[in-house]
This record gives sequence, structure tokens and C-alpha cells, in this order.
Amino acid sequence: MGMRGAKAAFMPSKYVFPGGAVDPEDATAPLAGQLPAPHRDRLLAEPRPGVAPNPHAIAAAALRELAEETGQLIGADHGPKSDWPGYAETGLSPDPTALIYLARAITPPARPRRFDAYFFVIDANALTGDPDDFSRACDELSHLHWVPLSEVRALNLPFITEVVLAELSELVGSVPYDAPLPIPDTVPFFDNRGPSPRFSQIT
Repeated sequence: MGMRGAKAAFMPSKYVFPGGAVDPEDATAPLAGQLPAPHRDRLLAEPRPGVAPNPHAIAAAALRELAEETGQLIGADHGPKSDWPGYAETGLSPDPTALIYLARAITPPARPRRFDAYFFVIDANALTGDPDDFSRACDELSHLHWVPLSEVRALNLPFITEVVLAELSELVGSVPYDAPLPIPDTVPFFDNRGPSPRFSQIT
């Protein structure tokens, strides 16, 4: 996790996950594989009116933003080459095949900025290189570090981040330490599109 700047328009001085907006170029970004079917199908559920989700673009944005904000890469030595920073230098192709779709949230009205956020998790063993090396990170987040789940709530967190961390704790707490991460039975969706908050489960 990393801390947003004190002057940021959205969630200033809060500790957050790396992430950001989907760029138009993400729709055609070369990737080493596809997001697996369960997650692709779930990303297509509950579309906003007039907006068709693009699972390829969403997965590409997740990998690109992770590389930009932390310097961490999730790549394969096969597949099309990428010109993204980090991937271009290593010759790796961004690889979304191990991403797990964990949660979705649309921020409430009357916020300075609103987002339709998709949250992913991946086993750290899928990272390429030293997981403690943040030297290639941009300066958007400060104090980048790994945070144990047992200690994370001591940080200054947005409410939705706390909620997603609870989902993550439940997911990883259900499996032995060295076992692969399971696919969640459902994906929680915190929907603030309308005048009243709505919670649902995407199956």
C-alpha cells in the first residue's frame, strides 16, 4: 500500500492500494494472456447504463497502474512485447492470467471524484523480480510498503479500502499459507449509482 498526497483532490493522506483509471489505450494493450473466464464474466455483470465494461482493458489497467505506482511487474517471458515502463526494459509481456477479481465499488454522489472501481488480488509469488524493490515507482504514492493484514487497520484508510481488506482477509484466511488463492464464490458490489446505497453479490 502507499499514501496519497496531502493535497490530492481525492482521498488525501489516505493509504490506498495501487490503482487508477482505465486509459483508452488499455483496450488494445498487448498482454501475454487473458483474464480467466470466471473473472471476465463477472466484470461484465451489472454494467452502468450506456457503458460496456471491457475486461481486457480493465485487467491491462490494473497491471499498468501497478507497474507505474509501485514498480512491481506481473509478466511472462512469452507473448507480445510491451512498451510500458518496466516491461519494455525487461522484455516481459504483462500477464493477467493470475489476477483474481475480488470486489467492486462505485463511490457515492457528492464526492470530489467518483469512480467505478474494480479490485483485484494476486499471489505475490506471481511478481517478477524483488517484491521489496520500489525503485521504479512513480511519485504518486509515498511510503510504499507491504502491510500485514493484522496491522493494516492501524493506517489511515478510506472506508471502502477497509471493506475490501475484510473481503481479502476472509479469502486468504480460508486457505493454508502456501496454498493457491481460491476464486471467491461471489464478488461483493457496493453500488452507489442511485440515491440509496445498494449492496449485491455478483455470481
